[in-house]
Amino acid sequence: MAKPKLCLIPATIGDKVYSILPSNGVGDFDFNRGSEATRINAQGLIERVSSGENRLNYSMLDGEVVGCPSLLLEPQRTNLITYSEDFSNASWTNAEDAIITNNSSISPTGELNGTLFAAGNSNNFHRISHSLSISNATSYTHSVFVKKQNFNYFTFRYNLGSGGYSNVCFDLNDGVLVYNGLNCTPSIEKYKDDWYKLSISFTSIGTTGTVIYYISENQITSNTITSYTGDGTSGVYIYGAQLEQGSYPTSYIPTNGSAVTRVAETCNGSGDADTFNDSEGVFMAEISALDDDLNIEAISINANNSDNRLALFKWNVSNIIQMRVNIAGDTLIDVSAPISNIKDLNKISLKYKSGDYALWINGFEVYVNSLANTPIGLSNLSFDSNGLNGVPFYGNTKQIQYFDTALSDTELEQLTSWDSFRDMTQAQLYTIE
Repeated sequence: MAKPKLCLIPATIGDKVYSILPSNGVGDFDFNRGSEATRINAQGLIERVSSGENRLNYSMLDGEVVGCPSLLLEPQRTNLITYSEDFSNASWTNAEDAIITNNSSISPTGELNGTLFAAGNSNNFHRISHSLSISNATSYTHSVFVKKQNFNYFTFRYNLGSGGYSNVCFDLNDGVLVYNGLNCTPSIEKYKDDWYKLSISFTSIGTTGTVIYYISENQITSNTITSYTGDGTSGVYIYGAQLEQGSYPTSYIPTNGSAVTRVAETCNGSGDADTFNDSEGVFMAEISALDDDLNIEAISINANNSDNRLALFKWNVSNIIQMRVNIAGDTLIDVSAPISNIKDLNKISLKYKSGDYALWINGFEVYVNSLANTPIGLSNLSFDSNGLNGVPFYGNTKQIQYFDTALSDTELEQLTSWDSFRDMTQAQLYTIE
């Protein structure tokens, strides 16, 4: 196979995203995020990353790091919970005999800052809660890290406005959802040392959001909560509460006295006019989306505008990749292709040449076109639609490759196929026995 002209395999952290090729720096991406953020590091721990530094984020499988890191790009989100780690603060209401003991466990950061949430020895509901102002009829996601101490079950209760409350119960022993209430989407993700990131996504009803945590020895199987008598020491460990506006959970945003915003990340400016061949080439990306949320996002080779470009879009239809080719301001190819799961890693290639366009996904050619023209003035590879931060891509990127010649079908199959069954299963986070 021909050698790529530009190749990105994320391997460092800083204010640049460095490309392996070309080696003179022309292929490096300009990265920006004007705030602190967090990532999962090579040890599987949550780690803070300074403002302006990009994030190499590691995937977890059953609480262990697997594979190489991906470049993580996320949209702007704000953690509305003002004390995300101090559950003894007055912003958290404890009125029903819950015992909160700070610094009782090693948290997902690897530090002694996890909190013991135990049930007191009276007959009560043993809960803590947090209320704050939110917008009506708006998507929100609440998440918190929880680890079993002596109790197996942790329950979110959230406010449905005039519809009352709904419960979502998780089993911390087996790491599974055991009860899902009304009108929400729950998720559970295992972290290091048997910590779980639990989350629920829902659409608000009313302008007050109330987050309530219950713990128990027995699972909850309805929207009813039953009181019981604790022993004063048994419960669960908790860390890192987050309420953010959006339909899916993003990386943890620590707070300590006020809401904190992680601003959106931009990554563009790779290559120049000498890097890209206007006549022919192949653009390949191994990527996964953060969510199948129907927001349009793109990665493109462009002329710093939308008039001449080759773009791959995450489309506003579930699990759809959109290929778009614009020449001299006209959209001459605009075609969609289904994908099994847009949140999984997928290898996608766009080939262009006069009379020979094609789209390949995971080893298969899914579209061809004999368009006789090609874009002109290509000079920029960017994680957006036009080099100007139009519909930016948010997700995980394992690699980007650009070839300045049109590869053969055999080469394209090889480029977009998984090298082995093991590579494929690890990429999809399956376990090989």
